[in-house]
Amino acid sequence: MQTLPTLDAADLQALPAADLDFKLPDPEDPQISEADFQQQLDTAWKVCDRFDLQTDIWRGRILRAVRDREKAQGNQRGAGFLNWLKDHEITKSQAYNLIELANSADTLLDEGHLSADDIHHFSKRAFVATAQAAPEVQQLVSDAASRGQRITRTQVRQLADEWTAMTSDVLPEEVRTKAANSEIPTRYLANTARELEKLPVQQREALQAEIAHSPEIDTLKQVASEARYLARYLEAAGQVQALTQAPNLDLERALEEAMRLGHLNLAADLVNQAAQLEQTLSRLYTTWKRVGSLTEKLYLESGASTPNLRNLIRTLEPLASQCLNLTLAETVVSLQIEERTPLAEEPLGEPPTDF
Repeated sequence: MQTLPTLDAADLQALPAADLDFKLPDPEDPQISEADFQQQLDTAWKVCDRFDLQTDIWRGRILRAVRDREKAQGNQRGAGFLNWLKDHEITKSQAYNLIELANSADTLLDEGHLSADDIHHFSKRAFVATAQAAPEVQQLVSDAASRGQRITRTQVRQLADEWTAMTSDVLPEEVRTKAANSEIPTRYLANTARELEKLPVQQREALQAEIAHSPEIDTLKQVASEARYLARYLEAAGQVQALTQAPNLDLERALEEAMRLGHLNLAADLVNQAAQLEQTLSRLYTTWKRVGSLTEKLYLESGASTPNLRNLIRTLEPLASQCLNLTLAETVVSLQIEERTPLAEEPLGEPPTDF
């Protein structure tokens, strides 16, 4: 892996400034043909892409060094790293994105997929897409870059789609054969394969049978949509307490019936909204308790010398009561909060008698 060169303040002053002072064509010059105008701009853009990518890789390596230094010193909380980011006006998410980019670059270089000279053939987004692709796709892209070909994200995605379409074991042989014969664009197969891979085997089989029976583009679109809704249904159903605690509910049968009616999307949306509602109620209860606690503490700390503060407390105090009112447009919404401890189930007694 490439190592970061040692620099001091004098070295920094001696470094030449990057020459990005392009001589761009005059957009109002009628003597420049449209083809020449676009070519000159495209060339300048590619140079910017190259600088962006190489700079961000090195920024990621620097950030990784800052983070790892702190870990080596035993500071697991990362306060120094966060302070460093603050001083350099970098958000935490930006920092970790750059570190991930640097890790990807080093992996591709260390594993021999790329040489350092090949990186400038990539746009920044193409490089990130390559780092996230399967090893076989990385090799195909790297071979193209080593031949001097300009690599764009569209090309990487197309190669990834072709690889997925030809190798995914969740797609029936019938549709893969059509793709190999260029009868179906590979992007439809790749999208369907990605959605099917999210499903358990049992739910996947019926959709695979549909594709095998009718290996057409319309079928692939429909199956991808159904698989997406099905995955949402299955994920959300496991998060809804009202469903997991219902003793007589058969989620599998309910799912089958929704599919039979052709309303899987409605069922999935209902379950997903129910999950969000329960999460909202949980956050509401936590916030309500916090408002009550803060109101009480601030009231005890205030007094007659702080009449405006007391007025603030009295104004917000209704939000800490058990009955909450909120005006939405022309509708008043009232919520009643009751705190109860779940009662343990009592054992069944003897059946009543009439005598």
